[in-house]
Amino acid sequence: MNNDEKLNNENKAGAEEYSLNDDRRVKTLSPGALVVRRFLRNRVAVTGLVILIAMALFSFVGGLITPYKEDQLFYRYDHQNKQYAAVKENTELRYVTASKDSFPSVAQAKFVLARKTGKESFDAKGKTFTYKEEAEEFYVIYSEESEEPVGFATYDIVSSSVSDAEVPFLLQYEILKALLNGQDEFEYEGETYSVSEDGGVTKGEEEVAYASSYIVQAIMSDVFLTRSFKEELVSSIKDGKTDFAFTDEDGTEAEYTVSFDAATNSYSVLQTVETKVFDKYHTPTREHWLGTDRNGMDMLTRLMYGGRVSLYIGFIVVIIETVLGVIMGGISGYFGGWVDNLIMRLVDIFYCIPSMPIIIILGAAMDALRVDPQIRMLYLMLILGFLGWPSIARLVRGQILSLREQEFMTATESSGIRVSRRIFRHLIPNVIPQLIVTMTMSLGSTILTEATLSFLGLGVKFPFASWGNIINDVNDTYVLTNFWFIWIPAGVCLLATVLAFNLVGDGLRDAFDPKMKR
Repeated sequence: MNNDEKLNNENKAGAEEYSLNDDRRVKTLSPGALVVRRFLRNRVAVTGLVILIAMALFSFVGGLITPYKEDQLFYRYDHQNKQYAAVKENTELRYVTASKDSFPSVAQAKFVLARKTGKESFDAKGKTFTYKEEAEEFYVIYSEESEEPVGFATYDIVSSSVSDAEVPFLLQYEILKALLNGQDEFEYEGETYSVSEDGGVTKGEEEVAYASSYIVQAIMSDVFLTRSFKEELVSSIKDGKTDFAFTDEDGTEAEYTVSFDAATNSYSVLQTVETKVFDKYHTPTREHWLGTDRNGMDMLTRLMYGGRVSLYIGFIVVIIETVLGVIMGGISGYFGGWVDNLIMRLVDIFYCIPSMPIIIILGAAMDALRVDPQIRMLYLMLILGFLGWPSIARLVRGQILSLREQEFMTATESSGIRVSRRIFRHLIPNVIPQLIVTMTMSLGSTILTEATLSFLGLGVKFPFASWGNIINDVNDTYVLTNFWFIWIPAGVCLLATVLAFNLVGDGLRDAFDPKMKR
Protein backbone atom coordinates (compact mmCIF):
# COMPACT_ATOMS: atom_id res chain seq x y z
CA MET A 1 0.00 0.00 0.00
CA ASN A 2 1.43 3.29 -1.07
CA ASN A 3 1.39 6.52 0.90
CA ASP A 4 -1.61 8.00 -0.94
CA GLU A 5 -3.80 5.03 -0.13
CA LYS A 6 -2.79 5.15 3.57
CA LEU A 7 -3.70 8.85 3.74
CA ASN A 8 -7.11 8.25 2.16
CA ASN A 9 -7.85 5.46 4.60
CA GLU A 10 -6.93 7.67 7.58
CA ASN A 11 -9.19 10.48 6.31
CA LYS A 12 -12.10 8.05 5.93
CA ALA A 13 -11.54 6.73 9.44
CA GLY A 14 -11.46 10.28 10.81
CA ALA A 15 -14.62 11.16 8.94
CA GLU A 16 -16.37 8.15 10.43
CA GLU A 17 -15.12 8.97 13.93
CA TYR A 18 -16.14 12.69 13.82
CA SER A 19 -19.12 13.46 11.68
CA LEU A 20 -20.46 16.96 11.11
CA ASN A 21 -23.52 16.08 13.21
CA ASP A 22 -21.39 15.05 16.17
CA ASP A 23 -21.89 17.45 19.13
CA ARG A 24 -18.17 17.32 19.82
CA ARG A 25 -17.54 19.20 16.59
CA VAL A 26 -20.11 21.92 17.26
CA LYS A 27 -18.77 24.66 19.53
CA THR A 28 -21.66 26.73 20.89
CA LEU A 29 -21.69 29.79 23.16
CA SER A 30 -24.38 30.64 25.70
CA PRO A 31 -26.17 34.01 25.38
CA GLY A 32 -24.21 35.33 28.33
CA ALA A 33 -20.92 34.25 26.81
CA LEU A 34 -21.88 35.91 23.55
CA VAL A 35 -22.60 39.16 25.40
CA VAL A 36 -19.24 38.96 27.16
CA ARG A 37 -17.51 38.20 23.90
CA ARG A 38 -19.10 41.17 22.16
CA PHE A 39 -18.32 43.42 25.11
CA LEU A 40 -14.65 42.40 25.25
CA ARG A 41 -14.27 43.12 21.54
CA ASN A 42 -15.28 46.72 22.23
CA ARG A 43 -11.98 48.31 23.22
CA VAL A 44 -13.58 51.56 24.34
CA ALA A 45 -15.94 49.72 26.70
CA VAL A 46 -13.09 47.59 28.04
CA THR A 47 -11.13 50.79 28.70
CA GLY A 48 -14.07 52.12 30.72
CA LEU A 49 -14.25 48.86 32.68
CA VAL A 50 -10.54 49.04 33.48
CA ILE A 51 -10.97 52.61 34.73
CA LEU A 52 -13.89 51.55 36.95
CA ILE A 53 -11.89 48.67 38.42
CA ALA A 54 -8.99 51.03 39.07
CA MET A 55 -11.24 53.58 40.78
CA ALA A 56 -12.88 50.86 42.89
CA LEU A 57 -9.48 49.55 44.01
CA PHE A 58 -8.31 53.10 44.69
CA SER A 59 -11.38 53.90 46.81
CA PHE A 60 -11.97 50.66 48.70
CA VAL A 61 -8.56 48.98 48.89
CA GLY A 62 -6.64 52.26 49.09
CA GLY A 63 -8.69 53.35 52.10
CA LEU A 64 -7.60 50.16 53.90
CA ILE A 65 -3.88 50.45 53.26
CA THR A 66 -3.44 54.19 53.79
CA PRO A 67 -1.74 54.96 57.14
CA TYR A 68 -4.09 57.86 57.84
CA LYS A 69 -7.74 58.09 58.83
CA GLU A 70 -10.43 59.93 56.93
CA ASP A 71 -10.80 62.67 59.57
CA GLN A 72 -7.23 62.68 60.94
CA LEU A 73 -5.94 66.20 61.52
CA PHE A 74 -2.36 67.30 61.03
CA TYR A 75 -0.81 70.29 62.76
CA ARG A 76 2.23 72.48 62.45
CA TYR A 77 3.79 75.19 64.59
CA ASP A 78 3.65 78.68 63.17
CA HIS A 79 4.88 82.06 64.36
CA GLN A 80 1.95 84.44 64.49
CA ASN A 81 1.65 88.10 65.44
CA LYS A 82 -1.29 88.81 67.71
CA GLN A 83 -2.54 92.06 69.16
CA TYR A 84 -1.34 91.86 72.74
CA ALA A 85 -1.42 95.29 74.40
CA ALA A 86 -1.93 99.01 73.87
CA VAL A 87 0.24 101.75 75.39
CA LYS A 88 -0.45 105.44 75.76
CA GLU A 89 1.54 108.07 77.56
CA ASN A 90 -0.56 110.14 79.92
CA THR A 91 -0.31 113.75 78.70
CA GLU A 92 -3.58 114.90 80.23
CA LEU A 93 -4.95 114.83 83.75
CA ARG A 94 -6.66 111.57 84.61
CA TYR A 95 -9.45 111.40 87.16
CA VAL A 96 -9.83 108.72 89.79
CA THR A 97 -13.01 108.80 91.89
CA ALA A 98 -14.03 107.11 95.13
CA SER A 99 -17.29 105.94 93.55
CA LYS A 100 -19.26 106.42 90.35
CA ASP A 101 -21.45 109.24 91.71
CA SER A 102 -19.01 110.90 94.07
CA PHE A 103 -17.30 112.98 91.36
CA PRO A 104 -19.30 112.75 88.09
CA SER A 105 -18.10 113.85 84.66
CA VAL A 106 -20.00 117.16 84.94
CA ALA A 107 -18.03 117.98 88.08
CA GLN A 108 -14.80 117.08 86.31
CA ALA A 109 -15.57 119.65 83.58
CA LYS A 110 -16.39 122.27 86.23
CA PHE A 111 -13.08 121.49 87.98
CA VAL A 112 -11.12 122.17 84.77
CA LEU A 113 -12.90 125.52 84.40
CA ALA A 114 -12.33 126.43 88.06
CA ARG A 115 -8.62 125.54 87.84
CA LYS A 116 -8.17 127.73 84.75
CA THR A 117 -9.96 130.68 86.35
CA GLY A 118 -8.16 130.30 89.70
CA LYS A 119 -11.30 129.48 91.72
CA GLU A 120 -10.84 127.08 94.64
CA SER A 121 -14.43 125.78 94.65
CA PHE A 122 -17.17 125.02 92.14
CA ASP A 123 -20.71 123.67 92.07
CA ALA A 124 -21.99 120.67 90.14
CA LYS A 125 -25.27 118.73 90.41
CA GLY A 126 -26.30 120.62 93.56
CA LYS A 127 -23.04 119.94 95.38
CA THR A 128 -20.12 122.18 96.25
CA PHE A 129 -16.63 120.85 95.59
CA THR A 130 -13.25 122.22 96.59
CA TYR A 131 -9.82 121.14 95.37
CA LYS A 132 -6.29 121.37 96.65
CA GLU A 133 -2.96 120.90 94.90
CA GLU A 134 -1.19 118.63 97.39
CA ALA A 135 1.81 118.07 95.12
CA GLU A 136 2.96 119.27 91.71
CA GLU A 137 0.18 118.47 89.22
CA PHE A 138 -1.63 116.41 91.89
CA TYR A 139 -5.08 117.84 92.59
CA VAL A 140 -7.28 116.37 95.30
CA ILE A 141 -11.04 117.09 95.20
CA TYR A 142 -13.21 117.28 98.32
CA SER A 143 -16.96 117.49 98.77
CA GLU A 144 -18.80 119.50 101.39
CA GLU A 145 -20.52 116.25 102.40
CA SER A 146 -17.32 114.36 103.21
CA GLU A 147 -14.02 115.10 104.88
CA GLU A 148 -12.21 112.47 102.81
CA PRO A 149 -11.28 113.02 99.15
CA VAL A 150 -13.92 112.07 96.58
CA GLY A 151 -11.47 112.13 93.70
CA PHE A 152 -8.12 113.30 92.46
CA ALA A 153 -6.53 114.29 89.17
CA THR A 154 -2.93 113.55 88.17
CA TYR A 155 -0.74 112.42 85.30
CA ASP A 156 0.24 109.19 87.03
CA ILE A 157 -1.92 106.14 87.53
CA VAL A 158 -1.63 103.37 90.10
CA SER A 159 -1.85 99.72 89.01
CA SER A 160 -1.93 96.53 91.05
CA SER A 161 1.08 94.22 91.01
CA VAL A 162 -1.14 91.27 91.86
CA SER A 163 -3.41 89.58 89.32
CA ASP A 164 -7.18 89.94 89.86
CA ALA A 165 -6.66 92.55 92.57
CA GLU A 166 -7.72 96.20 92.70
CA VAL A 167 -6.03 99.02 94.54
CA PRO A 168 -8.49 100.86 96.84
CA PHE A 169 -9.13 104.51 96.09
CA LEU A 170 -7.68 105.85 99.34
CA LEU A 171 -4.59 103.66 98.97
CA GLN A 172 -4.05 105.10 95.48
CA TYR A 173 -4.36 108.54 96.99
CA GLU A 174 -1.77 107.81 99.68
CA ILE A 175 0.62 106.23 97.16
CA LEU A 176 0.54 109.21 94.79
CA LYS A 177 0.79 111.72 97.61
CA ALA A 178 3.85 109.98 99.05
CA LEU A 179 5.47 109.48 95.64
CA LEU A 180 4.96 113.06 94.44
CA ASN A 181 6.06 114.52 97.78
CA GLY A 182 9.24 112.40 97.81
CA GLN A 183 8.30 110.27 100.85
CA ASP A 184 9.92 106.87 101.36
CA GLU A 185 6.99 105.36 103.27
CA PHE A 186 3.48 106.07 104.51
CA GLU A 187 0.83 104.60 106.76
CA TYR A 188 -2.47 103.17 105.55
CA GLU A 189 -4.98 101.36 107.76
CA GLY A 190 -2.27 100.65 110.35
CA GLU A 191 0.11 99.13 107.77
CA THR A 192 3.41 100.62 106.68
CA TYR A 193 4.09 100.85 102.94
CA SER A 194 7.39 101.68 101.30
CA VAL A 195 7.70 103.69 98.08
CA SER A 196 10.68 103.35 95.74
CA GLU A 197 11.94 105.96 93.30
CA ASP A 198 10.68 103.98 90.31
CA GLY A 199 7.13 104.06 91.67
CA GLY A 200 6.99 100.61 93.24
CA VAL A 201 5.00 100.20 96.46
CA THR A 202 5.74 97.33 98.86
CA LYS A 203 4.12 96.11 102.04
CA GLY A 204 6.79 94.26 103.95
CA GLU A 205 8.73 92.46 101.22
CA GLU A 206 5.82 92.02 98.79
CA GLU A 207 5.15 94.54 96.04
CA VAL A 208 1.46 95.40 95.93
CA ALA A 209 1.27 98.29 93.45
CA TYR A 210 3.23 100.71 91.30
CA ALA A 211 2.67 104.13 89.71
CA SER A 212 3.47 105.20 86.17
CA SER A 213 2.54 107.88 83.66
CA TYR A 214 2.10 105.24 80.94
CA ILE A 215 -1.20 103.47 80.50
CA VAL A 216 -0.59 99.86 79.47
CA GLN A 217 -3.66 97.72 78.86
CA ALA A 218 -3.94 94.14 77.65
CA ILE A 219 -6.12 93.49 74.59
CA MET A 220 -7.55 90.29 76.08
CA SER A 221 -9.38 90.66 79.36
CA ASP A 222 -7.96 87.40 80.73
CA VAL A 223 -4.33 88.51 80.26
CA PHE A 224 -2.54 90.09 83.23
CA LEU A 225 0.42 92.31 82.43
CA THR A 226 3.10 92.17 85.09
CA ARG A 227 5.01 95.22 86.19
CA SER A 228 8.29 93.83 84.84
CA PHE A 229 6.72 93.46 81.39
CA LYS A 230 5.31 96.98 81.50
CA GLU A 231 8.67 98.41 82.55
CA GLU A 232 10.43 96.55 79.73
CA LEU A 233 7.81 97.80 77.28
CA VAL A 234 8.00 101.43 78.45
CA SER A 235 11.80 101.28 78.43
CA SER A 236 11.75 100.07 74.81
CA ILE A 237 9.39 102.90 73.84
CA LYS A 238 11.58 105.49 75.50
CA ASP A 239 14.66 104.08 73.79
CA GLY A 240 12.91 104.13 70.40
CA LYS A 241 13.02 100.34 69.93
CA THR A 242 10.47 98.71 67.69
CA ASP A 243 10.88 95.18 69.06
CA PHE A 244 12.10 93.43 72.19
CA ALA A 245 12.07 89.98 73.79
CA PHE A 246 10.65 89.22 77.22
CA THR A 247 10.59 86.08 79.37
CA ASP A 248 7.65 85.85 81.76
CA GLU A 249 7.59 84.30 85.22
CA ASP A 250 6.79 80.86 83.77
CA GLY A 251 9.95 80.91 81.66
CA THR A 252 8.08 81.40 78.38
CA GLU A 253 9.92 83.71 76.02
CA ALA A 254 8.16 85.71 73.35
CA GLU A 255 9.04 88.49 70.97
CA TYR A 256 7.10 91.75 70.81
CA THR A 257 6.80 94.40 68.14
CA VAL A 258 5.91 98.01 69.00
CA SER A 259 4.38 100.42 66.48
CA PHE A 260 3.10 103.96 66.93
CA ASP A 261 -0.34 105.00 65.70
CA ALA A 262 -0.43 108.75 65.09
CA ALA A 263 -4.23 108.79 64.73
CA THR A 264 -4.78 107.61 68.32
CA ASN A 265 -1.45 108.88 69.68
CA SER A 266 -0.83 105.44 71.17
CA TYR A 267 1.39 102.41 70.70
CA SER A 268 0.25 99.01 69.54
CA VAL A 269 2.07 95.92 70.84
CA LEU A 270 2.09 92.67 68.82
CA GLN A 271 3.16 89.41 70.42
CA THR A 272 4.97 86.88 68.23
CA VAL A 273 4.25 83.40 69.55
CA GLU A 274 4.71 79.87 68.28
CA THR A 275 1.18 78.58 67.82
CA LYS A 276 -0.07 75.09 67.00
CA VAL A 277 -2.31 75.45 63.94
CA PHE A 278 -3.86 73.21 61.29
CA ASP A 279 -1.32 72.26 58.63
CA LYS A 280 -3.70 73.46 55.94
CA TYR A 281 -2.94 73.70 52.22
CA HIS A 282 0.45 72.08 52.66
CA THR A 283 2.06 71.35 49.30
CA PRO A 284 2.64 67.68 48.35
CA THR A 285 5.43 65.99 50.31
CA ARG A 286 6.68 62.47 50.97
CA GLU A 287 4.28 62.19 53.92
CA HIS A 288 1.32 63.73 52.07
CA TRP A 289 1.51 62.87 48.37
CA LEU A 290 -1.31 65.27 47.47
CA GLY A 291 -0.80 67.75 50.30
CA THR A 292 -3.41 68.70 52.90
CA ASP A 293 -6.75 70.47 52.68
CA ARG A 294 -8.09 73.51 54.55
CA ASN A 295 -8.70 71.40 57.68
CA GLY A 296 -5.20 69.96 57.73
CA MET A 297 -6.29 66.50 56.49
CA ASP A 298 -4.39 64.30 54.05
CA MET A 299 -5.82 64.92 50.57
CA LEU A 300 -4.98 61.48 49.14
CA THR A 301 -6.78 59.75 52.01
CA ARG A 302 -9.77 62.06 51.61
CA LEU A 303 -9.86 61.24 47.90
CA MET A 304 -9.93 57.51 48.65
CA TYR A 305 -12.73 57.78 51.19
CA GLY A 306 -14.51 60.32 49.00
CA GLY A 307 -14.56 57.85 46.12
CA ARG A 308 -15.97 55.22 48.44
CA VAL A 309 -18.81 57.52 49.51
CA SER A 310 -19.58 58.66 45.96
CA LEU A 311 -19.71 55.07 44.67
CA TYR A 312 -21.79 53.94 47.64
CA ILE A 313 -24.34 56.66 47.03
CA GLY A 314 -24.40 56.01 43.27
CA PHE A 315 -25.02 52.27 43.60
CA ILE A 316 -27.58 52.49 46.42
CA VAL A 317 -29.56 55.23 44.67
CA VAL A 318 -29.64 53.24 41.42
CA ILE A 319 -30.73 50.09 43.31
CA ILE A 320 -33.58 52.03 44.96
CA GLU A 321 -34.62 53.48 41.59
CA THR A 322 -34.50 50.07 39.92
CA VAL A 323 -36.48 48.24 42.59
CA LEU A 324 -39.25 50.85 42.58
CA GLY A 325 -39.19 51.20 38.79
CA VAL A 326 -39.34 47.43 38.15
CA ILE A 327 -42.24 46.90 40.57
CA MET A 328 -44.31 49.83 39.30
CA GLY A 329 -43.43 49.31 35.63
CA GLY A 330 -44.01 45.55 35.82
CA ILE A 331 -47.45 45.91 37.36
CA SER A 332 -48.39 48.69 34.94
CA GLY A 333 -47.26 46.84 31.82
CA TYR A 334 -48.77 43.46 32.69
CA PHE A 335 -52.23 44.49 33.92
CA GLY A 336 -52.78 47.48 31.63
CA GLY A 337 -56.19 49.17 31.76
CA TRP A 338 -56.98 51.42 34.70
CA VAL A 339 -53.94 50.10 36.64
CA ASP A 340 -51.63 51.16 33.83
CA ASN A 341 -53.40 54.50 33.52
CA LEU A 342 -53.13 55.16 37.27
CA ILE A 343 -49.42 54.31 37.51
CA MET A 344 -48.56 56.29 34.38
CA ARG A 345 -50.33 59.36 35.74
CA LEU A 346 -48.30 58.93 38.92
CA VAL A 347 -45.17 58.79 36.76
CA ASP A 348 -46.27 61.99 35.00
CA ILE A 349 -46.67 63.69 38.40
CA PHE A 350 -43.14 62.68 39.41
CA TYR A 351 -41.81 63.99 36.10
CA CYS A 352 -43.40 67.36 36.89
CA ILE A 353 -41.76 67.59 40.33
CA PRO A 354 -38.81 70.05 40.26
CA SER A 355 -36.27 67.66 41.77
CA MET A 356 -33.35 70.02 42.24
CA PRO A 357 -35.26 72.78 44.10
CA ILE A 358 -36.83 70.16 46.38
CA ILE A 359 -33.44 68.63 47.13
CA ILE A 360 -31.98 72.08 47.84
CA ILE A 361 -34.88 72.93 50.18
CA LEU A 362 -34.55 69.62 52.02
CA GLY A 363 -30.79 70.11 52.28
CA ALA A 364 -31.27 73.57 53.80
CA ALA A 365 -33.85 72.14 56.22
CA MET A 366 -31.40 69.44 57.34
CA ASP A 367 -28.77 72.15 57.82
CA ALA A 368 -31.16 74.09 60.06
CA LEU A 369 -32.03 70.95 62.04
CA ARG A 370 -28.34 70.00 62.27
CA VAL A 371 -28.98 66.45 61.15
CA ASP A 372 -26.13 64.03 61.86
CA PRO A 373 -23.89 63.71 58.75
CA GLN A 374 -24.34 59.93 58.60
CA ILE A 375 -28.14 60.16 58.84
CA ARG A 376 -28.04 62.99 56.32
CA MET A 377 -26.25 60.73 53.83
CA LEU A 378 -28.99 58.11 54.26
CA TYR A 379 -31.70 60.71 53.67
CA LEU A 380 -29.87 61.92 50.57
CA MET A 381 -29.81 58.43 49.07
CA LEU A 382 -33.49 57.84 49.82
CA ILE A 383 -34.52 61.19 48.32
CA LEU A 384 -32.51 60.71 45.13
CA GLY A 385 -33.76 57.15 44.74
CA PHE A 386 -37.40 58.06 45.35
CA LEU A 387 -37.28 60.87 42.80
CA GLY A 388 -35.51 58.85 40.09
CA TRP A 389 -37.65 55.71 39.60
CA PRO A 390 -40.21 56.99 36.99
CA SER A 391 -37.86 56.67 33.99
CA ILE A 392 -37.09 53.03 34.83
CA ALA A 393 -40.79 52.31 35.40
CA ARG A 394 -41.63 53.67 31.96
CA LEU A 395 -38.84 51.59 30.37
CA VAL A 396 -40.01 48.36 32.05
CA ARG A 397 -43.64 49.05 31.15
CA GLY A 398 -42.79 49.53 27.49
CA GLN A 399 -40.81 46.30 27.31
CA ILE A 400 -43.48 44.26 29.10
CA LEU A 401 -46.24 45.59 26.84
CA SER A 402 -44.40 44.07 23.87
CA LEU A 403 -43.56 40.81 25.65
CA ARG A 404 -46.86 39.90 27.30
CA GLU A 405 -48.56 39.02 23.99
CA GLN A 406 -45.89 36.56 22.88
CA GLU A 407 -46.33 32.77 22.81
CA PHE A 408 -44.34 31.97 25.93
CA MET A 409 -46.62 34.21 27.99
CA THR A 410 -49.67 32.47 26.54
CA ALA A 411 -48.11 29.20 27.65
CA THR A 412 -47.63 30.50 31.22
CA GLU A 413 -51.27 31.56 31.38
CA SER A 414 -52.49 28.19 30.15
CA SER A 415 -50.22 26.45 32.66
CA GLY A 416 -51.94 28.26 35.51
CA ILE A 417 -48.84 30.03 36.80
CA ARG A 418 -49.74 32.79 39.25
CA VAL A 419 -49.48 36.42 38.14
CA SER A 420 -46.55 37.47 40.34
CA ARG A 421 -44.49 34.56 39.00
CA ARG A 422 -45.34 35.45 35.40
CA ILE A 423 -44.18 39.03 35.92
CA PHE A 424 -41.02 38.50 37.95
CA ARG A 425 -39.95 35.08 36.65
CA HIS A 426 -40.79 35.30 32.95
CA LEU A 427 -41.24 38.96 31.97
CA ILE A 428 -38.72 40.88 34.08
CA PRO A 429 -35.74 38.63 33.14
CA ASN A 430 -36.34 39.56 29.51
CA VAL A 431 -36.04 43.24 30.45
CA ILE A 432 -32.79 42.80 32.40
CA PRO A 433 -30.44 43.60 29.47
CA GLN A 434 -32.08 47.00 28.99
CA LEU A 435 -32.16 47.50 32.76
CA ILE A 436 -28.44 46.82 33.09
CA VAL A 437 -27.65 49.37 30.41
CA THR A 438 -29.96 51.97 31.99
CA MET A 439 -28.57 51.37 35.49
CA THR A 440 -25.01 51.71 34.27
CA MET A 441 -25.76 54.98 32.52
CA SER A 442 -27.68 56.24 35.59
CA LEU A 443 -24.74 55.61 37.91
CA GLY A 444 -22.71 58.36 36.28
CA SER A 445 -25.51 60.92 36.45
CA THR A 446 -26.26 60.01 40.08
CA ILE A 447 -22.63 60.52 41.08
CA LEU A 448 -22.66 63.89 39.31
CA THR A 449 -25.86 64.90 41.13
CA GLU A 450 -24.35 63.97 44.50
CA ALA A 451 -21.15 65.87 43.63
CA THR A 452 -23.18 68.94 42.64
CA LEU A 453 -25.14 68.91 45.89
CA SER A 454 -22.02 68.38 47.98
CA PHE A 455 -20.28 71.19 46.10
CA LEU A 456 -23.20 73.47 47.01
CA GLY A 457 -22.93 72.36 50.64
CA LEU A 458 -26.23 70.44 50.56
CA GLY A 459 -24.95 66.88 50.18
CA VAL A 460 -22.37 64.92 52.13
CA LYS A 461 -21.16 66.88 55.15
CA PHE A 462 -17.93 67.03 57.11
CA PRO A 463 -16.25 64.89 58.47
CA PHE A 464 -17.29 62.51 55.67
CA ALA A 465 -15.58 63.10 52.35
CA SER A 466 -16.97 62.92 48.85
CA TRP A 467 -15.51 64.15 45.60
CA GLY A 468 -18.15 66.86 45.54
CA ASN A 469 -17.41 68.43 48.94
CA ILE A 470 -13.67 68.15 48.27
CA ILE A 471 -14.10 70.31 45.16
CA ASN A 472 -16.13 72.71 47.31
CA ASP A 473 -12.82 74.29 48.34
CA VAL A 474 -12.60 76.03 44.97
CA ASN A 475 -15.26 78.47 46.17
CA ASP A 476 -12.21 80.40 47.35
CA THR A 477 -10.52 82.09 44.39
CA TYR A 478 -7.17 82.04 46.17
CA VAL A 479 -7.37 78.25 46.57
CA LEU A 480 -8.50 77.85 42.97
CA THR A 481 -5.51 79.70 41.58
CA ASN A 482 -2.77 78.63 44.01
CA PHE A 483 -3.51 75.12 45.27
CA TRP A 484 -4.12 72.84 42.29
CA PHE A 485 -3.68 69.70 44.39
CA ILE A 486 -6.89 70.51 46.30
CA TRP A 487 -9.41 70.32 43.46
CA ILE A 488 -7.79 68.90 40.29
CA PRO A 489 -7.34 65.30 41.60
CA ALA A 490 -10.95 65.15 42.81
CA GLY A 491 -12.16 66.58 39.51
CA VAL A 492 -10.11 64.05 37.55
CA CYS A 493 -11.47 61.16 39.65
CA LEU A 494 -15.02 62.38 39.16
CA LEU A 495 -14.55 62.87 35.43
CA ALA A 496 -12.88 59.47 34.94
CA THR A 497 -15.53 57.58 36.91
CA VAL A 498 -18.53 59.16 35.20
CA LEU A 499 -16.92 58.77 31.77
CA ALA A 500 -16.09 55.13 32.52
CA PHE A 501 -19.70 54.36 33.51
CA ASN A 502 -20.92 55.92 30.26
CA LEU A 503 -18.40 53.93 28.20
CA VAL A 504 -19.37 50.68 29.91
CA GLY A 505 -23.04 51.51 29.42
CA ASP A 506 -22.53 52.06 25.69
CA GLY A 507 -20.55 48.84 25.46
CA LEU A 508 -23.26 46.84 27.23
CA ARG A 509 -25.93 48.32 25.00
CA ASP A 510 -24.03 47.19 21.91
CA ALA A 511 -23.25 43.77 23.42
CA PHE A 512 -26.87 43.03 24.32
CA ASP A 513 -28.10 43.96 20.84
CA PRO A 514 -28.43 40.61 18.95
CA LYS A 515 -28.30 42.40 15.61
CA MET A 516 -24.78 43.71 16.21
CA LYS A 517 -22.21 42.22 13.85
CA ARG A 518 -18.67 41.91 15.07
